[in-house]
Amino acid sequence: MSKRYHLFEVYGIELEYILVNKESFKVAPRVDEILIKKAGELISDIENGDIAWSNELVAHVIELKTNGPTKSTDDLAEKFHENILEINEMLDSLNLQLLGSAAHPLMNPDTDTELWKHSYSEVYALYNTIFNCKGHGWSNVQSMHINLPFYNDSEFEKLHAAIRIILPLLPGICASSPILEGKRTGFKDTRLEFYKSNQKEIPELTGSVIPERIFSKAEYYTQIFEPIKRAIKPYDKDKILDHHYLNSRGAIARFDRNAIEIRLMDIQECPKADIALCALVIEVLKALVNEEFCTLKTQKSWSEKDLFLILNEAIKYAENAVIENDNYLQSFGLKAPATINEVWKQLYKTVKPNIHKSHHQTIEMILEEGTLSTRLLKALGDDMSEKHIISVYREVQNCLKTNTLFQP
Repeated sequence: MSKRYHLFEVYGIELEYILVNKESFKVAPRVDEILIKKAGELISDIENGDIAWSNELVAHVIELKTNGPTKSTDDLAEKFHENILEINEMLDSLNLQLLGSAAHPLMNPDTDTELWKHSYSEVYALYNTIFNCKGHGWSNVQSMHINLPFYNDSEFEKLHAAIRIILPLLPGICASSPILEGKRTGFKDTRLEFYKSNQKEIPELTGSVIPERIFSKAEYYTQIFEPIKRAIKPYDKDKILDHHYLNSRGAIARFDRNAIEIRLMDIQECPKADIALCALVIEVLKALVNEEFCTLKTQKSWSEKDLFLILNEAIKYAENAVIENDNYLQSFGLKAPATINEVWKQLYKTVKPNIHKSHHQTIEMILEEGTLSTRLLKALGDDMSEKHIISVYREVQNCLKTNTLFQP
């Protein structure tokens, strides 16, 4: 068992990036070459000071993460950016480059997907057998995960309650996947549209995306982990899949490390945006845990079905989604109807004094100019030619290099 921490004592952040060919702009399944170049041999986790590098399910995605728990998000954007610059420099001789955003706009998953063939490959192969991972919901979904600790059941109860009611709002600041295979999908957060159903063969794994009303470890095992274990049994004859990893709700409890991992945030164009949004979400969760918006009893009362209805609208419309549920809005001091953008503006106004000043401008720009999805759609306009899509997404690549926000 890893060391246990109290609420908000430390954080763990994970960011996923796509490797693309500089000339063709196609995804490049060559993450193994980068890991070998860095370590001199193929190892699945490379420690690079405060940041670690690792592979993912598919061979064209590399994950950067805090190397163990970190006590502050204040300087994380710079640390992640330094690693991105290092990787891009290594990629230069291979004619490759990293790309941010949650979905490659032109990737054809049927022809372009290559599963990771090295460490954990038996796990990935089994997933592929069960779910067919050659689909956008598996092979073209880059996200940011926030890991937040809890010490005991009492802290788990407060943290899980707070996270559950904020999950439906996350696409309203984080959506960055409006284009697939060269077409507008009609969803600002297409990654999450696929997330809802990419494990439909075994519905116990994802549930309703919003986790159930469960506020203790014992309940979690009885109501979530045990049904998952029973459901996977016919598929996993050799017992190689762990229930912690199989749980695919939008926030998952990791009792093996006493943390909850939030999974509904699309990756942005650069770490500056990602870490600013992390800081905002963390401060809002702190305020909820401290019952500054509404009581713990009110937070615990929300059913996953009612929260999912709000999330579903957010997946489609992001910040422009309209919330009609008056009780939900009253929890944050607002009246129905209100857009998710209006909710975030209210939340930001409340917690702004607690957010490091270096994040203010970034958060305010996103709240004023819209999610990355909205800004991408504005930049693309009516020209959905492959040439124009590539030119816009090359600007997104440049944002990753310069650690600046995308502005159409």
